[in-house]
Amino acid sequence: MAQVGVTADAHTISIISLIHKMNGLRDELKKFKKHIDQVSVPLVSCYQQFYESLLCLHFKFNDINAASDLVQDIYGFQVSHHEQGNVTQPPKPCLVAIGSDNLRTGLKLRIFPHSLSRDSVFNVGRNQVLVMYKNGKLVLSNRALAKLIIQYKRSGRINDLSKLLCSIQKKGSVESSRMCSDVVAACICMGWLEIAHDILDDLDSEGNPLDASSYVSLLTAYCNNNKLREAEALLKQLRKSGVINASDPLLAPASMCELETESKNKLKELGSLAKGELAYHIVEEMRAEENEASFMMHDLNFSIYFFMKAHMVEDAVRAYRKMQAMKIHPTVSTFMNLLNGYSSLGMYREITILWGDIKRNMESRKNLNTRDLYEFLLLNFLRGGYFHRVMEVIGLMKENGMYLDKWMYRREFLKYHKGLYLRIKVSDAKNDVQTQRIEHVRHFRKWVGLD
Repeated sequence: MAQVGVTADAHTISIISLIHKMNGLRDELKKFKKHIDQVSVPLVSCYQQFYESLLCLHFKFNDINAASDLVQDIYGFQVSHHEQGNVTQPPKPCLVAIGSDNLRTGLKLRIFPHSLSRDSVFNVGRNQVLVMYKNGKLVLSNRALAKLIIQYKRSGRINDLSKLLCSIQKKGSVESSRMCSDVVAACICMGWLEIAHDILDDLDSEGNPLDASSYVSLLTAYCNNNKLREAEALLKQLRKSGVINASDPLLAPASMCELETESKNKLKELGSLAKGELAYHIVEEMRAEENEASFMMHDLNFSIYFFMKAHMVEDAVRAYRKMQAMKIHPTVSTFMNLLNGYSSLGMYREITILWGDIKRNMESRKNLNTRDLYEFLLLNFLRGGYFHRVMEVIGLMKENGMYLDKWMYRREFLKYHKGLYLRIKVSDAKNDVQTQRIEHVRHFRKWVGLD
């Protein structure tokens, strides 16, 4: 698109965001954000997938600060657009650099975020996992909120989580005001009572206190967990701040220790919270994180991609060796980044060496058995003339029931090795290595229908 001068519209940008998300290219995707943030309100729904992809990558890279900033932008820029009444200067197309901005000969993609083509041949659909479109606005899903809570809790930054919630609550929407109560309720359900208490205190100090039900729920949880000292301290705090009625007979005892069983049950009934959807997602995300690749893997994958793109092979290999030293399992993206770099430089021998690593990883990790990886290997072995490896990959693809495009392989063979061993017989071979090579070439020619 950059070479022929085609301008990317909203649909195209959404497709690009999906591709960058699949390849873990967060920095490439971030280049589009400042332009997309300026679109008018009617076009916001078209960029739900873009914000979904970018937020997903922030979480994958364990960048809680970037994720928090993006969340505030999602809630903030829509409010600013409404306040401005969408009165802006006429939009113009803009350019986004592909790859490093420092490359003199680098390509630039022309985009027009304010444009929406009606004759798109591909619809990305609505993959609303982290960011949803509701009532004309983009909002966070409970899964995204669960990821934020987990990462803030892990880093011990509950105060920053409270500030984020305050910032969202000040936007004034019903969804944002309910979010704070949901977070406190989820923390109580998870048994994180101190965190729930800290959030309530932070919200109160920021001038955005929640209603009495959240405090009563925490009070109930303290009582049910026999944390009577904390319950009494919270009760005094609530009476002093006027959040609850000091004359309420249910809360009249001077000490929580003196509460009757009937009063406890009534208090529990008033403040009880079923394990809601947010708490469920917190549990699910904590389980999923145990099986997910570490954020360090995504950082190293991007380093390998960047170095190979710049033809800095030694640095890319160094990043790959670092991954091995840290016992981080390489992914399909890891090997594809390395293969792309080697292939662009015609380093086919290095690809055969890398193939050994790929096979060793495939033995223990079945998710590496993808058709894209096999086919890219096959094409490079074919171009490099490693027909033993070609037939080996073909055999593995057959074992896994993968489609083999014989016409494409035949075309590649004729392009690079059209007359190879046509007039040489096996008996003319000078050694065993050449004998095997001639046999592999003949087997391949027969397989693709040339003989």
